[in-house]
Amino acid sequence: MTATPNATANATPEPPALVIASGNAGKVREFAALLADLGLQVQPQPEGLKVEETGTTFAENARLKAEAVARATGCWALADDSGLSVAALGGAPGVHSARYGASDAARIERLLRELAGSHDRSAHFTAALALADPSGAVRLEVEGRCAGTILEAPRGSGGFGYDPVFFVPEADLTFAEMAPAQKAVLGHRGRAFAVLVPRLKELLG
Repeated sequence: MTATPNATANATPEPPALVIASGNAGKVREFAALLADLGLQVQPQPEGLKVEETGTTFAENARLKAEAVARATGCWALADDSGLSVAALGGAPGVHSARYGASDAARIERLLRELAGSHDRSAHFTAALALADPSGAVRLEVEGRCAGTILEAPRGSGGFGYDPVFFVPEADLTFAEMAPAQKAVLGHRGRAFAVLVPRLKELLG
């Protein structure tokens, strides 16, 4: 008697799930695009899940979010903490970038108001990424940075956050004027992901 093959055993295994530790839809879309070549099941974090960002650095906050979301979901979790640091404002808004106002427009308005009259408009974006395994243990941490200047008025309709006022001299464009592929190469997250992806591929097999 010939044994019937086990359909379950022969089925192609599902790709690993990777939960993006963020409730920001724009960020989740950007992360999914940056991870597209890895064949992962990229998912947003569960609705209603909140993680208190008590860290004093981008890296500490990324770590906190990755650990909490991994434990809550039982999946691999990728978190970033990113923000804008402006020289004339002593590094502000920094880790408070997302809390600098009630909306993107309000945050930009406040930034431009506080920089009014300043000759030094140099700034940089930082992205710290942390990857936690399903137990909540952080397995990878990387950081990327992009230098630029703050314009006096917004330009461009793409991106999100401070993108319309962050000008990148090497591209002669703001983040909001860049095509997604260009931003993926030059941007702080793109630079961080360039380091993360090869290591993530190796880690997940």
